[in-house]
Order: sequence, then C-alpha cells, then structure tokens
Amino acid sequence: MFNVQCSMIFYIFAAKLSKSDKKMKKSKIVLMAAAVVALSSCSKLGKLSSDNFAVTPTPLEAVGGQVPATINGTFPVKYMKKKAVVTVTPVLKYQGGEAEGQSATFQGEKVEGNATTIQYKAGGTYTMKTNFAFIDPMLSSELYARFDAKLGKKTVSIPEVKIGYGVIATSQLLNRCTMNGATAPDAYQRIIAQKQEANIKFLINQANLRASELNSVSIKDLGKILKEINDNAETRALQNIEVSAYASPDGKYDFNEKLAEKRQNVSTEYLKGELKKIRMKADVDTKFTAEDWEGFQELVSKSNLQDKEIILRVLSMYQEPEEREQQISNMSAVYTDIKESILPELRRARLIVNYEVIGRSDDQILEQYKQDASKLSVEELVYGANKLTKSEAERKQWNETIAKQYPSDYRALNNMAQQAIAEGNTTAANNYLKQAAAVSKNAAEVNTNLALLALQNGDVNAAETYLAKGSGSDTFKEIMGNLNIAKGNYTQAAADLAGANTNSAALAQILAKDYTSAKKTLAAVKNADAITSYLQAVLAARTGDANTLATALKAAIQKDSTLAARAANDLEFAKFADVVKSVVK
Repeated sequence: MFNVQCSMIFYIFAAKLSKSDKKMKKSKIVLMAAAVVALSSCSKLGKLSSDNFAVTPTPLEAVGGQVPATINGTFPVKYMKKKAVVTVTPVLKYQGGEAEGQSATFQGEKVEGNATTIQYKAGGTYTMKTNFAFIDPMLSSELYARFDAKLGKKTVSIPEVKIGYGVIATSQLLNRCTMNGATAPDAYQRIIAQKQEANIKFLINQANLRASELNSVSIKDLGKILKEINDNAETRALQNIEVSAYASPDGKYDFNEKLAEKRQNVSTEYLKGELKKIRMKADVDTKFTAEDWEGFQELVSKSNLQDKEIILRVLSMYQEPEEREQQISNMSAVYTDIKESILPELRRARLIVNYEVIGRSDDQILEQYKQDASKLSVEELVYGANKLTKSEAERKQWNETIAKQYPSDYRALNNMAQQAIAEGNTTAANNYLKQAAAVSKNAAEVNTNLALLALQNGDVNAAETYLAKGSGSDTFKEIMGNLNIAKGNYTQAAADLAGANTNSAALAQILAKDYTSAKKTLAAVKNADAITSYLQAVLAARTGDANTLATALKAAIQKDSTLAARAANDLEFAKFADVVKSVVK
C-alpha cells in the first residue's frame, strides 16, 4: 500500500494524463514513464555502490585461523527512508561456497527499535567488525555486503555490493611447517663425583684417639670406601683425601692452635696407617683451624637454643675471637647449653675421601645391550637410545626395550611418540602419549608433545593448556613460538623462535616484517623443503626481488606440486602476476 506522499504524486500524474487525450501518443508515454519513476523512488531504497564502503585490510588477511575485517560504511543523504530497516551482512564468497560474517541493523528515524538510527536528510556512517573462519578456498574470494531491507512491512530489494577481495593467508603456512617433538632426556653421567666423610671427636683439651671413635660407623664406612676404590680401579678413581682438624672456640687462642695441630697430626697418622694396611698409595692433604667459629655458627643456626638469634647477632657484630667468646660467655643462661650441645661437636677431625664413580663407556653400553640389556640401568638405556643408536628404527627398538624393562618410566613412551610425530603418524603418537601420561601426567615433554598435536589439529586452546605444563622441555620455546603464530602474536612468536633455523621461525619473522632476519633464517634451515622455498618466494615478493621469487617458487613447486595452485591464487604475488604465470604452468 502506497504512503500518502506517493499517492499524491500518482494522482497528479494521473490528472495530467486525463487532460492529454488530444495530445500525441508520444507525450502520454513520457508522462506515464515519469509517474512510474516517481512511484519507484518512493517505494524502494536505491542501490549502494562500493564507494559507500571501505574495508580494512584490503586485501583481507588470515590471522589466527580467522579472517577479520573492519567495514566502514556510509548511507548517503536522503537514502535511509524514515520507516526503513536495513540489515547489512558481510559475505565472503569463494569457489564452492560462501561464509557469512556478523551482521548489523540500521533503521530510519521513525522506526521504533534498538538498531542504529540513520537520519534521512543527513545520512550517516557506521563501522562493522566481522571475521570468518579461514578455509583454503578463501585464498581466491570476494567480499560482499548483502542487504535485508524493509519499508514498513514491505520487503524491498537492495542489490548486494562487492566491497573487498581475496585473503592473504601466509600465516596458514604454519600448518605445513614441520614441528619438532620434545625428547625426554637421560640423566646418565659416566663420571660421578662422590664424597665419603668421617668424624673423629676429641675430649676437651685432648688430642688422643679413642677406641670408641675409631670403631664408629663413619670411620668403618670410610675404610670400606677406601678398599672399594683400591680394588676397583676401572670403576672407582680416587681424587684426594683430606684431613681437617679443629679446636672449639673457647679458651686461649694459642693453646687451641697447638691443640688443633696435634689433632691433625694424630688423625693423619691414623689414616696413613689404614692406607698402608690395604696397600693403597695416596697423598693426604692436611690443615687445622684453631677456633672453629664457622662450625659454631652453623650448629647454632640449626639448634633450638633459646637465644640463638642473639648469639648469631653477636657473631656478626664482633670479629675478634676473644671479644666473641667474652660476649657469649656473659650469656650465662644459655652458655651452659652451648658447652653441652655445641662445643663438643667442634672438637674434631674431619676425614674426607673425594673420589669418582666411573660408569660404562659408550662401547661398553652397546656391548652390554647386545649381550643382556636387563643389566643396564634405565639411565644407561635412555642414554643409549638417545645418543648411541644409528637409525630411528634402532632407536625405537631401544625405546621398546626400556618401556618393557622399566614400565614406570615415561621417557621411552614419550620418545616413541616423538618419533611418531616426526614420521607424521599422529595416531601412534597419541597412543604413546596417552600411555606416557598415565605414568607421569605432569612430565614436561609429554605435555609439550600433546600441545604440538593439538596445535596441528587447530585446537589452539588445548595447545595452550598443555603447553602450560611443558616448561623445561627441549622444544618448549619452539612450540610456544608456533602457538603464538597460530594466535596471531607474530612479534612474540619471532622472539620465542629466535635462534631456531626452522621454517616456522622464518614464517614468524616474515609475518612480523623482520625481513632481514627471515632471509638469514631461511638460508640456514638444515633440511630445506618445499615450504622453505615457498617462504623464500614470499619474502622475495615482499622485498621486490622478482628474480629470487621466480627461482624460489620454481624450486618449491618442483618439491611439492600442490603449491602451484596455491601460488596461482596467492595475493602475496599479486604484483608479480607475470612472473608467477611463467612459473606455474
């Protein structure tokens, strides 16, 4: 039903037509056409053009698996009828389908509603933000604004308008970059430094060796270690023997100095006698300390003495031994406890044997594995699997042996998962990681590898959750960098991957526009593949190097023919269409 204004125009034209009976037929046609135009302008909303829209960015760009866009639109003056309601929906069209973005609704000034109001006479501008979940066909695509409009209760048609084109999806090359799984390390040390210590205690002001002290457990254990070292030269190596003798910090300094020296001498003579019994040749390093204030402070700090904080403060305030002793002896309430529980422990000689335990050599580990792997420790086996095997097949055999022989150790299962990841066998990797997590769910390497698999599946949230428990693994920073690429945090990704000569490190640098670093990284990639070459082509396009672009793109397609179709639609190469066309045939 026409509104009042349009009805009046219609009757005016109709009246003119009724008075023109005697005029020429041509004039009637002109008047009728004018009436139709007048009605049309009243009952419809006009067309909009691309000039009414500005899209940022243009072309569009995939970031974090999404294609975001900001659309700035304009409704011209006298466009939005006072009773009009217009919904604008961004639509990204590509071969085989389309994706709708977030729509926005606008209304004329006489419409009662919650949409943004646009004045009829003044027109108006607006901003829409939208995004589309990226899929590969969107490389070659066009962005449209689609309209759903009504005038009152009547639906009117507004032709959709092309407002943007294409998607740069260089960030999505992450999906084709090799990611390195985390390897659980061994803790094998062929040479381990060891120490055996024994104490001989003396009575106050005395330096004679008592039988009760020489028969103590610590002295007997020291003798056993010396004999073990002497009898097992291949697996034990003596470094040195020390004798340190002390006097407690009470009494005259000169007396204590002589007393400490006597304790040193008698202890050294005893030790030399024990070495002679087992026919062991070894030098003995000796020293004595007149007043053991360091030992005194250590024992006080570990004690339950009532005023120990005051005692420790006295030690820090006074440096002279006599002054220290005087101040402490003045504390009559606690000094009795000091004489009974602290000072006797300081009247001693310390006997220390420093030696090394020597484990199997690489050749010995390999030989033992051939003869009987069950006699190897778990650390020897993990070391052998990681460092001594010559092929991935052999390494897997070792890991299977470890998993069977030491089922409570997660490392072999994790490392088999790492191997499966390298082979592209995600099913096997998931199975191994599930078993490894059952043994040690908080292991850093297991969680890093689970994060890697989640990232490869496009599950950024799961990857982030797993990686939170992956700190400390050997590829943690690499996977963190890849995760930040997936999230669109390119500068942080480049920082995470600094020093890594990988495709993903170069990708992060390209996306962060650090082209100098990207060039160096790509040149240093150890096992350069098709994606290495393709990234070199992208870098060349961004830096205006047509010759390198052609060479690199040709190499990429030779290594992986599927890249030809991508290159043909890749807007990274838009300024070099002729070069790409000559390569992609």
